[in-house]
Amino acid sequence: MNLNIERSGAGVGYRELCGNANAGRKRGSGTLGGEARAADYTGCREQPMLLERRTIEALPRAVDDLDRGFANLPLFEAADAGRDRIPEVLEEVARRLGDNYPYFHPLYAGQMLKPPHPVARAAYSLATWVNPNNHALDGGRASSAMEKEAVAALAAMFGWDLHLGHLTSGGTMANLEALWVAGRLTPGRKILASEQAHYTHERISGVLQLPFEKLAVDPRGRIDAAALEQRLEAGDVGCVVATLGTTGLGAVDPLPAILRLRERFGFRIHVDAAYGGYFRLVNNLAAEARAAFDRIGEADSIVIDPHKHGLQPYGCGCVLFRDPAVGSLYKHDSPYTYFSSRDLHLGEISLECSRPGAAAVALWATQRLLPLVRGGEFARGLEASRRAALDLAHRLEADGRFVVPMAPELDIVVWAPRAQPVEAASAWSQRIFDEAARRGLHLALTQMPACFFAASWPELQAGGGPVLCLRSVLMKPEHEAWVGKIAEMIGAAAEATR
Repeated sequence: MNLNIERSGAGVGYRELCGNANAGRKRGSGTLGGEARAADYTGCREQPMLLERRTIEALPRAVDDLDRGFANLPLFEAADAGRDRIPEVLEEVARRLGDNYPYFHPLYAGQMLKPPHPVARAAYSLATWVNPNNHALDGGRASSAMEKEAVAALAAMFGWDLHLGHLTSGGTMANLEALWVAGRLTPGRKILASEQAHYTHERISGVLQLPFEKLAVDPRGRIDAAALEQRLEAGDVGCVVATLGTTGLGAVDPLPAILRLRERFGFRIHVDAAYGGYFRLVNNLAAEARAAFDRIGEADSIVIDPHKHGLQPYGCGCVLFRDPAVGSLYKHDSPYTYFSSRDLHLGEISLECSRPGAAAVALWATQRLLPLVRGGEFARGLEASRRAALDLAHRLEADGRFVVPMAPELDIVVWAPRAQPVEAASAWSQRIFDEAARRGLHLALTQMPACFFAASWPELQAGGGPVLCLRSVLMKPEHEAWVGKIAEMIGAAAEATR
């Protein structure tokens, strides 16, 4: 792919952008990486090996192994309607899916999209041959056991041996369950979250008919501890949401300060670590973020999304409670479902009913391959992503055309082009975004309060409106080797759109 290829529009698919170019590319094992590879990135491979496919070789053997587990059953012929046309339809599916941004590639540095690990893809696919439902044990006996083990490993990552938890369809449902429990235990009291917390907390509170209030943030996008203390003194607060990894900035709320306030005012703490939770394992956080993650186990509930940094397919979230006694709040009658076993059915501790056992199987397999331990291979991948964010922030700061309002706390970088007034900076951000996409680099956009730039850009004429900023989520470890190329392309896009 020629990085200066002339195309109109930001929404071209990756294969379309590549065309038939193959100059300068080498055959390889399937993934791109390394500083030299990134620097020499001039065209598509001679054969389309961008998508990992080595696990495809292992999958038929695994299907055979699974089939042998049911060898005692009499043979039968499955009534698969339309079987003869499956290849034709799959070819059409592949063509349709080609109309996508290259989420799997390091040049996609926009939203929170990360490809599943090959073992997760394969395990998920293998499980669909059985298609278990992790609601009642009748529907997912083996996968339910795997879910309990996988969730226990997540809880142990936060220091919890004793816990209650399960997988969900994603962070929204996981947060809903956490706030539902908070509302049951502190009825009528307010839910507090920062202005930079995920917007679904307000929506969820509305669905649950719980009073909700937003709190101011400090200049780094974290919940303002002084504002929180002042609000707590007014009373009527049941739960405070602490976000460890906001979706906009990757900001980490000051959990130690919130814990100290809990000692005085007695409220529940729910930690929304849907994005940032796995950073508990890394060794290269700054001191304040490290302090917050070190004390995450003192919260009352935690949400984490394995389908973000946990290398899982969508959707796979997880809600955890420190006190297993909250399970009594889920009690309900379903005589046709739960009396097949005296063991715990996951549907007895979940607001969701049918849930894909395949998600549990994929997570279990990934954690079996890559244990959740500090210094392990999984943790080192997260550390690479954080180094990539710090590197990109440093390069952008050194470029006089850009302003980085704050150092990244995790692996998200936010910056704006240096133009005045705010409206001019916002318009330039949009032009850079469009031009970078035209050149094959996919970023994201986000609106940030102008006050975030007070220290780094005091001469900015605020005018009362937010600044449209550029944003990169460098959550793939391969991004570390590509930061130089990404910064170069950002600079070229900026120069072309002055």
